[in-house]
Amino acid sequence: MPRPTTVDEYLASLSEVGRERLSELRRLSLTSAPEASEAIKWGSPAYLHPSGVILFMLSAHRAHANIAFTPSTRAAFDAELADYETGKGTVKLPYDQPVPDDLLRRMIEYRIREHEDDGVMWM
Repeated sequence: MPRPTTVDEYLASLSEVGRERLSELRRLSLTSAPEASEAIKWGSPAYLHPSGVILFMLSAHRAHANIAFTPSTRAAFDAELADYETGKGTVKLPYDQPVPDDLLRRMIEYRIREHEDDGVMWM
């Protein structure tokens, strides 16, 4: 199967649980960053600032979804992310746990401000 070129194609390629979780994260992304556009970057859904800079990315895996921000955005929420497995800029969202909507919304808003106010680009 060819690599997806749109977010809809990416979602269609996932298992049911992955598709449901990524669809939920997609809705959250579009409402939290209404000016952002969607694209596929490095094979995963990405949300781009109107300037073209990646704000954050999503990906689906066997047992979890990932949301990837800049390391500075992820670090700004360290205390609130204590119950989640994190990486340099990523947060694992296990399929068997609810999505932390409020936290992710605030992280998205922070990432937009960090780019617009401080000029923080993608990694």
